[in-house]
Amino acid sequence: MAAALERPPPEAAKPLLGLLVGIAQASFHGHAEVTEELLREQLYPDLAPQEFRALQAKMAGVVKSIASADMDSNQLEAFLTAQTKKPGGITGDQAAVIAKFWKNHRVKIRDSLINQSRWENTLKNINWRVDVKSQSRHMDQLNSPVAIVEMELGKNGQESEFLTLEFDEIKLNQMLKRLAEVEDSITSLTQAT
Repeated sequence: MAAALERPPPEAAKPLLGLLVGIAQASFHGHAEVTEELLREQLYPDLAPQEFRALQAKMAGVVKSIASADMDSNQLEAFLTAQTKKPGGITGDQAAVIAKFWKNHRVKIRDSLINQSRWENTLKNINWRVDVKSQSRHMDQLNSPVAIVEMELGKNGQESEFLTLEFDEIKLNQMLKRLAEVEDSITSLTQAT
């Protein structure tokens, strides 16, 4: 089966590859303009709507199973082999096209699924520096070191927010202590499993 999964798809398989790309665009990349009607018109115009719907549903189920498990090549081969042996499953030629599709689109789909699963903003960038106060209302704060932390927060595809924090030596030590506590907690949780 490995040789069958690696052969390039024949000319007749191009519509199936297009369907798989369309399913990925609609399901994983948020392209709402990629509709069932558009895919049928562009790829399978001679297929009856109910037949196309069944083909699309079958291929969408296969692609979603592969993507949700983030299958490597060995897992993919085993999965596709099982799908070809299942009654009402896929053909060997379809399995070859699916394998080619997954090889070319796995990283993009995986990244898209990761981005969709984030609920909150993420830290995109962080810069820090230490300054010395040259002006202050209080004389005892002059020439004291101050840590300036600048963070860029946001989601992919959205405008970033910037957060600037200023820490004196005491606050910086408190923050470092808390970070060490968080690190210890994470370490103890990961070692327990």
